[in-house]
Amino acid sequence: MSNYTQLNTFGQHNHEQTGATVLCCNCGVPMDGSSGLVMCYDCIKLNIDITEGIPREANLSFCRNCERFLQPPQQWIRAELESRELLALCLRRLKGLNKVRLIDASFIWTEPHSRRIRVKLTVQGEALNNAIIQQSFEVEYVVIAMQCPDCAKSYTTNTWRAAVQIRQKVPHKRTFLYLEQLILKHNAHADTISIKESKDGLDFYYAQRNHAVKMLDFLSSVVPIKYKRSEELISQDIHSGTSQYKFTFSTEIVPICKDDLVVLPKKLAKSMGNISQLVLCSKITNSLQFIDGNSIQIGDLAANVFWRNEFTTLADVTQLIEFIVLDVEPTNLRRGKWLLADITVARASDMGVNDQEYYIRSHLGGILHPGDSAMGYYLANSNFNSDLFDKLDTSKIPDVILVKKHYARSNKRVKNRQWKLKRMANEHKDIVAEEVADTKQARQEQERAERDYELFLEQLEEDEELRQGVNLYKSDNAGRVAAAGGDDEMDSEEDDAPQINVDELLDELDEMNLGD
Repeated sequence: MSNYTQLNTFGQHNHEQTGATVLCCNCGVPMDGSSGLVMCYDCIKLNIDITEGIPREANLSFCRNCERFLQPPQQWIRAELESRELLALCLRRLKGLNKVRLIDASFIWTEPHSRRIRVKLTVQGEALNNAIIQQSFEVEYVVIAMQCPDCAKSYTTNTWRAAVQIRQKVPHKRTFLYLEQLILKHNAHADTISIKESKDGLDFYYAQRNHAVKMLDFLSSVVPIKYKRSEELISQDIHSGTSQYKFTFSTEIVPICKDDLVVLPKKLAKSMGNISQLVLCSKITNSLQFIDGNSIQIGDLAANVFWRNEFTTLADVTQLIEFIVLDVEPTNLRRGKWLLADITVARASDMGVNDQEYYIRSHLGGILHPGDSAMGYYLANSNFNSDLFDKLDTSKIPDVILVKKHYARSNKRVKNRQWKLKRMANEHKDIVAEEVADTKQARQEQERAERDYELFLEQLEEDEELRQGVNLYKSDNAGRVAAAGGDDEMDSEEDDAPQINVDELLDELDEMNLGD
């Protein structure tokens, strides 16, 4: 037993003596000689560079118009700063990286306007006699601004392949103002290469036909339209049999707007639940909704049905006049937010001049009270150039049709609104405004456009349902009023207009961060 123990100990002792120890040829540190290395691991890292051949500088091509990066040979991609897509593009642009094994890669923060992107890389590679070492280094990319082919085409003529022309035959632009906000909210104009504003509407230009079709689908989902397609042959290759066309989609919006007074054709009124022929347009989506103020009966009309039975507006909002509410007697008939009531009104222009009063029925019984002001159509002794109106029974035509409650707005309230809207002209860089000479007609057009825009803003303040399709943003006045401790200075006894809650407003900076 003792001999075996001695033998085992002796063998173990000989085994320990067989492991050779050598000194590093560079620093003299003892190291294991069985690996066959002549230098220690630290000296190998100091003297051998496995990243040799990998450049420390490279270039990235960037289009400043569409904010896309070039991925050679010809593909342009969108990549936000410090994103995974941009990091992958940087690694693809680095030559010699396939000779080593990539362990880690990350961005080093730089100023966004410096046009420099720095990336820290950690790699592993083989050095002397199969020794694997790990090294870290930095690469700086210079962002070179240039113009992509798509943006270059947008600045030249006759480059578009499809156009969508939107028109509406009405004397105001309220529908286009609302449509503009819907387009901005849903970013439906993202594929356009140019937008032109014409006298009667808007023109959208696209590089591809399917982008125009996509825009038509969006328009048909938000407003009642019809369109007609036309095409023009640009070029034809007789050898390959290919041809290139330009497509134009002429789109027309129903010439009826919210709060307009219309006379329905008799057959159409019967098909809509036997509703009265003299009705108000109460809502417009991809269809038309009408309401009878005498019975608060509501009828819907699809766009395709309207185009088969076209009719025009009897009176629009520009013809509304102010009435003073003298008495309100509500009935028990209610439909949604509408309450039928017997209301006594008088024209505001007649107050103090005569005692002419009008006893009518209206659907605004829930919001009108004695002493309020209301806007409505004055039909007594009025003449309209309409065959449908002439065929109506005159005994059933009311003297006044009330449309909405009128709110007094002070100039200070209008000037210091705490909210604002984005406009497509400011949102899209390629907008082309029609140049008009400084004439009397041009000034009248400008004043009318400003008046239509102010009416649209007032409508947004009064109609909460209409605001659901619009993005409202905080204006500079919002911060000033908040710093002052409220909006008491803008309130007055004469100003009873509804206000938009600050909680409904978006911050442009927050929206940009969400987009990033």
